[in-house]
Amino acid sequence: MQVTLTDLVAQFGGELVGDGARTVRQVAPLDRATAEEIGFVSQSKYLAQLSSTQAGAVILPDDARDATDLPRILTPHPYLYFARVSALLNPPLRPQAGIHPAATVAPDAVIAADASIAAGAVVGQGAHIGARTVVGPNCVVGDHARVGADCHLHANVTLYHACVVGERCILHSGCVIGSDGFGYAPAAGGWEKIPQIGRVLIADDVEIGACTTIDRGALEDTVIGEGVKLDNLVQVAHNVHIGAHTAIAACTGIAGSAKIGRHCMIGGAAMIFGHIDIADGTRISTNTLITKSLPKAGTYTSALPFSEHAVWQKNAVHMRNLDKLADRIKQLEKRLNELENAS
Repeated sequence: MQVTLTDLVAQFGGELVGDGARTVRQVAPLDRATAEEIGFVSQSKYLAQLSSTQAGAVILPDDARDATDLPRILTPHPYLYFARVSALLNPPLRPQAGIHPAATVAPDAVIAADASIAAGAVVGQGAHIGARTVVGPNCVVGDHARVGADCHLHANVTLYHACVVGERCILHSGCVIGSDGFGYAPAAGGWEKIPQIGRVLIADDVEIGACTTIDRGALEDTVIGEGVKLDNLVQVAHNVHIGAHTAIAACTGIAGSAKIGRHCMIGGAAMIFGHIDIADGTRISTNTLITKSLPKAGTYTSALPFSEHAVWQKNAVHMRNLDKLADRIKQLEKRLNELENAS
């Protein structure tokens, strides 16, 4: 596929400077781009690369109009523009519509005529698969589960019974949606399982990374809002609610019944306690432990910066004695006040 710069501006906007008839076939980083590829700069510190790039064209911020003589598209958001151009030039491959002979589909399952069910896939009783949706090899769509239109379930996705996936969702390989939440009652020195009778409800335009797990609700549903993006290896426990357009990076764990607001950003390996609320627009740094509700939007960080091991050991000793040090400071303040009053 190839496209002219004029066509790109007609479709995505921006200001064209230079030869609009220049065609590009692919996107590429500036240091490896060829004359048939388009690069981009989103931060001024990378503008120096323009002097040596072999790219045929570039996408630049508005204030970098004179940074190069190459044909260029100016936009307030170069990274977003690049993403849209890349999506245009790299459309997803779609398998042929139909049910593979090696798939297993229940007689009463409802499969759209233009959906694709790959070899080894299993679609349970009463399940619904929407128009143009792709169910990849060895996926399992449980009894009475529903998948909307234009979704893509990559290989080995498991969608448990009665769970619901909206439209235009992407579920990457190995993710598990609707497994039982971690619910047990102590009984006679052991544990008795609590049935998890809720579902997982996933709204439209959600993307779920490889090997991410989302547990079904214990009584009510686990809910993933519109446009949510979950990275690989995220654990979402039962009854969690994640608000629309929140993005959560890899290895984050969210305990049961936590409610995360809309448009939040959560860094990798963050840990979220259960039964707490996090306000819309909150940002949580990587490796941060959140133990109580955050009613006010902001950026929250608890992870300590790394240091050499010997230095870390010394600091750990000091941290262990902070309570004693605080008591000593209070005593010294009290003594200082007494001396000042005596004088």
